[in-house]
Amino acid sequence: MNYTQKYASPLGGITLASDGANLIGLRFDGQKYFADTLGDVHDARPLPVFEQTVAWLDTYFSGRAPNFTPPLNPRRETIFRPLVWEILLTIPFGQTTTYGAIAKRLNTSARAVGGAVAHNPISIIIPCHRVIGSDGRLTGYAGGLDKKIKLLELERN
Repeated sequence: MNYTQKYASPLGGITLASDGANLIGLRFDGQKYFADTLGDVHDARPLPVFEQTVAWLDTYFSGRAPNFTPPLNPRRETIFRPLVWEILLTIPFGQTTTYGAIAKRLNTSARAVGGAVAHNPISIIIPCHRVIGSDGRLTGYAGGLDKKIKLLELERN
């Protein structure tokens, strides 16, 4: 059984998803690929992992880097995607990297990295918004480019 909880962020509604112990999803409502790993059956229920995630999000949206991470268990649809997500977790608050730099670390293409970044089920905490084009352009964000810009601005203030 999976569980969900809503969170009202300054950038719009967010749905949190859990397997009961770990966070398995965090997406802006209506986001591309929204709930594609959630499954058909889920129940809204308060859980400790949601309390931890809300505390993390409250800290983050106050403009500070959280010094803890709730337990994460992103659903692994492929072997490759989690490798990219692990790299995303190493990008420091307020900094960015490129699809090409990640691709070089994994000896693959920037396009393959882009696909994995786009399917990240735990947005913000696994910071896919910190990945930009090699020319510095802000490219792609499943939550919308406007949200990517605002998240990066929040981290730079």
